[in-house]
Amino acid sequence: MRQNLIQKIGIPQIVVVLIAIVAPLILTGVNFSYGILILNFMLVYVVAVSGLDIVFGYSGQISLGHAAYYAIGAYGSVMLHEYVGIPVIFSMIISAVAASLIGIVIAYPASRLRNHFLALATIAFGEIVYQLVAQSPGQITGNFLGFFTDPVNLFGFEFDSNMSFYYFGLVVVVIFLLLKTNLVKSRTGRALIAIRENSAAADGMGINVTLYKVIGFAFSALYCGFAGGMYAHMVQFISPETFMYRQSVMFMTMLLFGGMGNLWGPIIGVITVTLLNEGLRALEEYQMFIYGALMLLVIIALPGGIFGKVKQLVDNTKSRRAQKNADVH
Repeated sequence: MRQNLIQKIGIPQIVVVLIAIVAPLILTGVNFSYGILILNFMLVYVVAVSGLDIVFGYSGQISLGHAAYYAIGAYGSVMLHEYVGIPVIFSMIISAVAASLIGIVIAYPASRLRNHFLALATIAFGEIVYQLVAQSPGQITGNFLGFFTDPVNLFGFEFDSNMSFYYFGLVVVVIFLLLKTNLVKSRTGRALIAIRENSAAADGMGINVTLYKVIGFAFSALYCGFAGGMYAHMVQFISPETFMYRQSVMFMTMLLFGGMGNLWGPIIGVITVTLLNEGLRALEEYQMFIYGALMLLVIIALPGGIFGKVKQLVDNTKSRRAQKNADVH
């Protein structure tokens, strides 16, 4: 039974989880606490970018406004906790569901748009949400003064340190990745892939294209909304600057760089781009230029992202070995 469980989960996945568990112990061993904070940001981004992958990588809908759902999750959770007194973990869940519902409202008319028209619509929505949180009265959203809040509290235990939040975030990432895996393997996932490949053919096969596009947006917004709540209660402070258009661009850059339409691409993209950001922190004013250059690099040299390129090399190697063995026999 244990062997069947290992085969079902996969040895690479188990190895990655084990590495993730011991990673902060190694960092604290060398007194590199800032590294744990970077790992925490990576966990938040993995949830958000995995959500973006559902709507873009699997259903082929271009969205450049996912910072809006990120903001809804962050501000929604903080305001529910501060004004209504809802415990943090429940305010995060409620705000993520609210982001998903708003995603449905936006997706229904947007599902009729294609390519650059859809991208422009999502950019407009992202800008609307940004202006709302930035220009609302200070007593509501804190506008540019910001909004302080509490850390995640679960059964009386506060995840108020980088180390404790890391393990909370790791559990959240595993849960959301398992949910994504089951979604992709389900009837809904197959419908989304069919729509991505050819929406007209999918419609001809009896797939309700509009319905499944809306479902894809709903799940994607749920992921980004929860990631926004994680971010807010991790740093315990939010302000509108975090949810500008460049945040959406960063999410898209991470997805394209790592590879879309699979489990590992968003993870690889998040790790790569986050480390690049840290290495180029002195050039922060050129952030959008760097993201643009990365997108251009991916489009030209790595259309399938890093994961896609590695997978292609592995498949080619296996094919050559199989051909070699066939020639020998």
